[in-house]
Amino acid sequence: MKTALALRHIHFEDLGTLEPLLRERGFEVRYLDPAEDDLSGLDADASDLLIALGGPIGAFDEAAYPFLANELRLLERRLASGRPLLGICLGAQLIARLLGAAVTPMGFKEIGFGTLTLTDEGRQSVLAPLAGVPVLHWHGDRFDLPANGRLLAGTDRCAQQAYAVGDRVLGLQFHLEADAGRIERWLVGHCGELAQAGVDPHALRADADEHGAALAEAARRTIGAWLDRQRDAEALAE
Repeated sequence: MKTALALRHIHFEDLGTLEPLLRERGFEVRYLDPAEDDLSGLDADASDLLIALGGPIGAFDEAAYPFLANELRLLERRLASGRPLLGICLGAQLIARLLGAAVTPMGFKEIGFGTLTLTDEGRQSVLAPLAGVPVLHWHGDRFDLPANGRLLAGTDRCAQQAYAVGDRVLGLQFHLEADAGRIERWLVGHCGELAQAGVDPHALRADADEHGAALAEAARRTIGAWLDRQRDAEALAE
């Protein structure tokens, strides 16, 4: 059986709607918590897919959160292996950092559902199903485009929302994986951040109800297409 290893920084920011897709595709899904689990001896290329998920800390915060150093080393080894790597929100920022890109505060929070503007490359990429579909944004930092990366999407408030490096590395600033049926966990878990940013949880809840089904379907098509590319690349390599 294929394996998908997910690095989960906060319990409710899990694989969400992507987990059933991965299981249907024959993956055994395993979570590790970098804040608690020792990543130092982990074989970076042992899993068929590695996913670094989101979290409310920064990509350069290892002085305050020392576990990030081991996570960065694991991701660095994964990049060197050339095996599939998906980063979401913090995960995408950590990968961008390792690829030499700056990750900096925006000076404000981008929180809520909103559509992406796909670049020309983005419209030809696996992100094509996300055109016109509101995705969940929840971040205060942004990444620059990594060297050799292709910019796939942006928004008016954050121009760099998605990048790809080759066919094996995909970084997404937004949360296409968010399960709208469990949005209450996000609202409670991030209640302090919402209050500080002046975001109304009633509006977020209503938007999740309105857009959740379309986002789940678009996420399934997007990541399904990306997984197909990984399968095809592995077949060519054999």
